Amino acid sequence: MIARNANIDLNLLTALDALLEEQSVTAAADRLGLSGPAMSRALGRIRRTIGDPVLVRAGRHMVPTPRALEIRAEVRRLVEATHNILAPTAPADPAQLARVFTINANDLFVTSLGPRLVARVAEEAPQVVLRFIGESHIDVPLLRDGAADLELGVIDSREPEIRREELFVDRSVAVVREGHPLTTGKLTARRFADASHLIFSRRGRLTGPVDAALAARGLRRKVIATVPTFAASLMMVRDSDAVGLTGERAGMATVRGLGLRTLPIPLELPPMTMEMAWHPRQEADAGHRWLRGVVRETVQESLRDVPPDEG
Repeated sequence: MIARNANIDLNLLTALDALLEEQSVTAAADRLGLSGPAMSRALGRIRRTIGDPVLVRAGRHMVPTPRALEIRAEVRRLVEATHNILAPTAPADPAQLARVFTINANDLFVTSLGPRLVARVAEEAPQVVLRFIGESHIDVPLLRDGAADLELGVIDSREPEIRREELFVDRSVAVVREGHPLTTGKLTARRFADASHLIFSRRGRLTGPVDAALAARGLRRKVIATVPTFAASLMMVRDSDAVGLTGERAGMATVRGLGLRTLPIPLELPPMTMEMAWHPRQEADAGHRWLRGVVRETVQESLRDVPPDEG
């Protein structure tokens, strides 16, 4: 077994590299921003550590010893490797990036943002694959466990270390088929409550913020079904008299594409903050930073291209 000297100062490696390159104590000191005496002391410590003079006087100059010549290339390689390790991460080159990014996103986000995001990534980084996974009916720490790289939507994670960034604030609006009875006349809270309602919920919940707001007015809506995805709810709304919900901003492109109508809900409802979240181990990763930037820009482009419905 090779004995290791725990007292070795790795700063001497940088000093040795400068000395071997410059073959001058003065020039090496200038290169590293040290004083002449400080570099002389470093050379003395190097000599004692290696057990070799390293540089010796030859007339007016200093020349490397055979041992110094033997190790010069390895010293240079180690110093460069150290600088590469400790240097800030360089921005990723999307064209050279070959990775699979797993994104945990609610169905509304995937349906409305997914096509544009996939197209953007395919253009910039053709070797990158986006793997969207649906939200589970139970809370699982996917970011902490490394099962997902990014989470999009209304983030309810309770893990304190998770990094979060707000993308936009949305509000709920009702969505109905063209010609639905609620599209004519004034939409009151009672008319809204008396309609047949369809809920999309990954957990199969039968109540939510809408029900709390109705209860405050002494009203209760009639829920006829719940479905696990936003897309399924729109398909059912399109072919029935059921009233669904969507985000005024996030889901508008999909709603319009299906020829559906949105209506303002005559209730005071809490806003929905849409965020992206990631684990801190991904914070400085160049590829992950690129992905976050693409998501951020794609969301903003989507919001600009599809303004809110006028109702």
